[in-house]
Amino acid sequence: MRNKFATGPYEPKKCWVGESQKICYATRDEAEVAARVAEYEHGISGLGVYKCEYGDHWHLTGSEERESK
Repeated sequence: MRNKFATGPYEPKKCWVGESQKICYATRDEAEVAARVAEYEHGISGLGVYKCEYGDHWHLTGSEERESK
């Protein structure tokens, strides 16, 4: 029986936002969970989420980025 799972490293879907690529999250809830995980596991606080203007997905944003929008 063949393995139906992909092997190798996981590469999340990304899109270009300004000068950088950002990870795409399918829902607001998924993005908010990713922000909480980043805070808990990596000590990164102050992350927010926003709907991408170029597609039907969500991204994380830091406090510095939110102030400039």
